[in-house]
Formats: sequence, structure tokens, C-alpha cells
Amino acid sequence: MSMKTIISIMLPLFTLVIFLFSLVRETKAAAAQPGNNNNGLYIVYMGAASTTRGSLRDDHAKLLNSLFKRNANALVHTYKHGFSGFAARLSEAEAQSVAQKPGVVSVFRNPVLKLHTTHSWDFLKYQTALKIDSSPKLVSNSSSSSSNGHDTIIGILDTGIWPESASFGDEGMTPIPARWKGTCMAGSDFNSSNCNRKLIGARFYGEEDVMAEEYQTARDSLGHGTHVASTAAGSTVSGASYYGLATGTAKGGSPGSRIAVYRVCSPMGCLGSAILKAYDDAIGDGVDVLSLSLGTPAEFRPELDTDPIAIGAFHAVEKGITVVCSAGNDGPDPSTVTNAVPWILTVAATTIDRDFESDVVLGANKVIKGEGINFSALKKSPMYPLIYAKSAKKSDADDYAASNCQGDSLEAAAIKGKIVVCENKDDYSTYDKRDTVKSLGGIGVIIVDDKSRFVAENYREFPATVISSKDAADVLSYINSTKDPVATILPTETVTEYKPAPAVAYFSSRGPSYITTNLIKPDIAAPGANILAAWIASDTNETPAGKDPPLFNVISGTSMACPHVSGVAATVKSQHPDWSPSAIKSAIMTTATQTNNLKAPITTDSGFVATPFDYGSGEVTTEGPLQPGLVYETTTIDYLNFLCYYGYNETKIRLISTTIPKDFACPENSSSENISNINYPSIAISNFNGSASKTISRTVKYVGDGAAVFTATVEAPSGLNVTVKPDELRFKESNMTLTYQATFNFHGLMKQNSLGEISWTNGMNKVRTPFVLIPGN
Repeated sequence: MSMKTIISIMLPLFTLVIFLFSLVRETKAAAAQPGNNNNGLYIVYMGAASTTRGSLRDDHAKLLNSLFKRNANALVHTYKHGFSGFAARLSEAEAQSVAQKPGVVSVFRNPVLKLHTTHSWDFLKYQTALKIDSSPKLVSNSSSSSSNGHDTIIGILDTGIWPESASFGDEGMTPIPARWKGTCMAGSDFNSSNCNRKLIGARFYGEEDVMAEEYQTARDSLGHGTHVASTAAGSTVSGASYYGLATGTAKGGSPGSRIAVYRVCSPMGCLGSAILKAYDDAIGDGVDVLSLSLGTPAEFRPELDTDPIAIGAFHAVEKGITVVCSAGNDGPDPSTVTNAVPWILTVAATTIDRDFESDVVLGANKVIKGEGINFSALKKSPMYPLIYAKSAKKSDADDYAASNCQGDSLEAAAIKGKIVVCENKDDYSTYDKRDTVKSLGGIGVIIVDDKSRFVAENYREFPATVISSKDAADVLSYINSTKDPVATILPTETVTEYKPAPAVAYFSSRGPSYITTNLIKPDIAAPGANILAAWIASDTNETPAGKDPPLFNVISGTSMACPHVSGVAATVKSQHPDWSPSAIKSAIMTTATQTNNLKAPITTDSGFVATPFDYGSGEVTTEGPLQPGLVYETTTIDYLNFLCYYGYNETKIRLISTTIPKDFACPENSSSENISNINYPSIAISNFNGSASKTISRTVKYVGDGAAVFTATVEAPSGLNVTVKPDELRFKESNMTLTYQATFNFHGLMKQNSLGEISWTNGMNKVRTPFVLIPGN
């Protein structure tokens, strides 16, 4: 049976998708659809690794020995550095048998994953300045700040890297840290000399018998991994642009950090077994931060012990590695967020104050603002016939299909030589509409879409732009009132200082999580729309006619937001090498901003004030996390209790964790509602009955200098009473911890979510904890 046949059979099952919400790469991504690997490959997850570094647990070794006796070629991967287990070819009966063996946590089919800047960093720094200008102890966000002290290493699990990009140059960098234990794997068109003091490690994964030789390499053939890696830790490159658009100096969030690339994806897909192997290798290699722009689509909801990303992240965090993941691109619908376990830092996407404007000029020179990237060769004067698509419908077509420019609904004769106005209310992409108009002889397309109006799609040389429904009313009024309507579409120009920004991008997945409503997810937001970063130099698909392939590209998605936060996490780690992953997460969350560049509350793309289920604690800042004042450390016991509250028993939990105390026991009457009490930097309470009070405990550690006093303030909606005891925390010295309790009660019947915040201030720091109370049924 061919791989193509296998994928088509298993397509609906066990689907995972990389969050490549690249609006400029939609057609390429669509060419490789996600599915399930049905060649008998299973993942056998056995929980914690041996306490002896690099050795196998006895039960692990016995299982592998029995496997070799049956079939010496059955084993594909062994996991032993961060956790125990293996990936092997098994029959269904063998898989069921293995699942019953001592020491086995879970056995599941190997899921196949298929594909989900410059100015963005300047914008974040500006947003930070709005918040903390009053602080007398600011730390520079220059590239040197991330290379002083602890030399951080960011591991990128993605599609690989284009090592020749200037973003991965190592000029001025110090020798590779002696603690680094990774490697630079040779492969197709990639050898060890492609690594340097910036790109210090590169690995790739896949089954040789099902992966073409050209994909057995760490070299990126899709662009996504290159873009992500340069956003997180790219070196400074002056004069970067996408064919003159978004011109500026490109740099990553932590330009002094090293990069280690783990290619877990090829055009054929991204195997869950490869993701787990990359986690295992990264733990052994010695990375400090792991960045994954990967995840499940909203409709696929795996259990924690069958989710490769959640499994690998748990063990990475146990080893002191901060794991940052994208929240997903299934927004704006609620309960679509993924990667929502508490040990992962989950990132939503926002817009920035840069717009790619491609305007429409109507007769009489009326200008309608549009969004999109195109290199239109049309004349600037409105001289081209303009038609509403519905007016060009075939006699047997319905109005809806025609107005949405569905190809079989339009008369080519009516379209030829005209600019066409298309609605975008169906399931077809804007690229489909462009292609339809182009194939029928149209010379340009104006697409009406409120959602994608603020995210630039790349139409290359074809004149295309997106306008709002409000502006569309003016366009249609002009068409209907004019005998021979005309227009033109102008080539794209870069507009900076666009307001309001940031706003939560329409595609960004929203909470609450399907895992639990007693934890706010996503955790944080970062720029993810119209992000310019490094690209592969071989990509002719992104090349306008007559031009060389781009060295930088503009794409959008939570994939792009994730590495922004990974870069901030690496910078924090460089300044505070002894901080735990949860302390770094807390510093990032509690210093976030909720204010846009109009000094008003951040909104969603639709204009409503954003809530924690849209953007977590707010938009990440670049300097605040370096001096947060207080941090919430989510301890090993918190994570173990979370597993208890989630429904796992002590026997299973003891297999999973290497750090479980001998006397650990699940709390009595464990239930999902107890998740509210794990020591997290935000608070969520579900099934809240206003007439009965609910008390939540939190512990904070002081990470400043000398003694300090922090005072609590509360912002709560009318009817909700929040009491904080004590309302003053007195710290005698750094690293001292104190506990407070917050009691919530509501006067009357609570019919909708109640949102607010608890903040601790000492005159220099503001440590903010958002809360959400969800009413019971």
C-alpha cells in the first residue's frame, strides 16, 4: 500500500497540525494534508527516565529486548534522556499487549503532523516603555543583554533551518558553551560546517524507508522553521525587507542566544514519535528554552498521556527547560486553544502597528483603504472596469455562490478585463477567489472580509486587496449608481504607527481550554500578524514574477507569536540563570500590558475589549519580565496535584514523574475544581455559585533586592466582592516567600463571566494576576 493511499485512508484520525497560519503560504500548506501514520508505528510512553543519565530503566530494557527478539527492525526511536519509552512497528494486538506491561503509561498510534520581525520587536519595546518608564532600574534590551551572564540556548522544533541566512551569522559571538552536548547532523545538502557559534545544533528525524533522501536533512524546505528561529534569536541584519516592504533592521528577541534546530517536519508530515525524540534529544543536549509552533487543531482533543507535545513538555520542564508553544489558529471561536497544560507557556497572537496598505481608487478619485501585499502594475488612475461578482453570475448559479466568486458560478465574458468585487463569506480562501478571477480573465480582485482586513495576505504580482464591509458599502453604492464604474488597485505600501495596536488577531485560538476551565489559557499574547523574518532562499512560490526568491518573508499566525515569547524567555534566563521555568513564565505573565498605543484597553479584531480567554495576562513586554518584583513558582507538587485533579491515580503519576516525593499522595476528594488552587500566575474558577464564597491561595517569591513591602489592589466588576488577606506582604529579603488568600463572593445571581485582577505594588513593580469566574449551569 502506498503512503498516499495510507494517508487518505487515515486522514480523519489522530490529526495534528503545525500552527502555520501563514496566510501567504496557504496553497503550499494545503498540498500536504494531515493524517495518521498507519504503517503500524506506535508510541510506547513509559513515563520518567532512569535516574542514571542516558541509561534505560529495567522494564524499558526488557520490553526492548523482547521487541528485538520478535523483529530486529521494529524499533524506530528510543527515548531515555528526559523520559522513557520508544516508537516501534507493532500490530494492533501487540500494541494492546504492550499496554498491559508493567511500567507502561500509554500506547498510542503515531500521529502525523502537517503544516498549522523586524518591526515587531521595536513595537514591543515601545509598548514596554508605556508601562515601566517610571522604573529607575531598567535593563537594556540590546543584543548584548541576552549574551551576558548565562549563555542561553533556544531549541526550535519545526521544519528545519536555512543556515546560510544572514540571520544566523555568528559574527562577534563567543565560543559555544562547554555544557552543550548536541550535534550538527549531516544530511542531504547539509553538513556540520553549516553550524556555527549561532546555529550550534541541528538534528532531523524520520523513517528512512518512507522519507525521500532529499528530506533527510535539517535544511528547511518550507520556510516556517527558518522564520520562527530568526524571530526568536536571529542575529541583527540591516536593510531587511520583503521586496522593499517592511524595511528595517531584522533581529530576534534574544539575538545573543544560540539556536539548536530539531527538524520534526517534512513536506510528508511531522511524526509525533519524532517530536518526542526531539524533546528527548533536546533535554540531553542541554537547551534552556524550547519553542514549538505546533499543536492539535481545535476539534482534536487528545488525552494528556497521548499528546506528544504535553508529554515532552512535562519532562522538559522537570529538567528546568522553559517550553513555549503556540495557542492555535482556530479563533475567534471560544474553547479552541490548544497546548493548554499548566507546564506550557501558551501564546496567543496579536497585531502590530504596521499595516500593509493596498488602496482601491474609485472613479472621481475616491480612495478606499485596503489590506494585502501585491505588486500591482495597474496604472494609478481609476480607469479599469469594475464589477460586483454577483452581477456576473451564470443563469443557473445562485447569488451566494456568485457573490463569493465561486468559480463555476461566474460568466468569464462578464469578468474578463475587469476588477471584480468578491464577498468572502464561504469556506473558500482569498487565494481561491484571486485564482478564480484570474482564471476568468479578470485583472484584479477586491475582497470584502472584516476578519482578514488586518492580516496581510500575499497576492504577489496580481492586483488584489481586502476591504472592510463598511467600506464595501461605499464601493457597491458607487457601482450601483454609476453607468460605467471604474477603479484601480494600488501596489502595497508600508504604513507604520497604525492605531489601534495591538489587537488580538482574529485567527488566534481562544479559551477556555477543553482540558479544564479552572485554568486561564492562553497565558500571554505576542505579535503574530504580518511578521517579517528570515526565509529560505530557494522558495520560488513566494517570488513575484521577474524577481529573485526573497531572503525575508511576511507571514502571520500564532506560529509567529510563539518565538517572540521564546526570545523573551531566553533573555530572562540569561539575566536570571537560576530561575525555574515557572518563575520565568510568571515574570512574563505578571508584567504583561493590557494597553494599546492609544492608551486604551487592548481589543479583539472586532473591537471588543479583550478578555483573559483572548490574550491571557495581556501583551508580552520585553523589559518588565527582567524585574518582575514577585514571581509565582508552580512547583512539582502543583503539577502532580494537577494530574490528580485531572483524574490520574498515584500509580500512574509515579510512573510519569522523576521528581515525585516518596510520601506524595493525591489530595482527598480530588476533582477538576481543585485546579484553581495550583500556584499559577492567573486565577480561574468555574461553576461559581455567587451565594457561596470561594477562597483561593497563592504563594509569591520576592526576587528584588533588600526588603520590600507590597500592597494589594483589586479591580472587580459590580456585584463581585474580592477580599485579599493579608492585603500587605512584607518581605525581609530576596527569595523570601509569602502566601495570601483571595476570597470571592457575588451579590445576586451571576449570569456571565466576571473578570478582574489582583495586583501587588511596591512603588516600583506592579505584579498583576488576572482572574475569571465562570458561573455554574
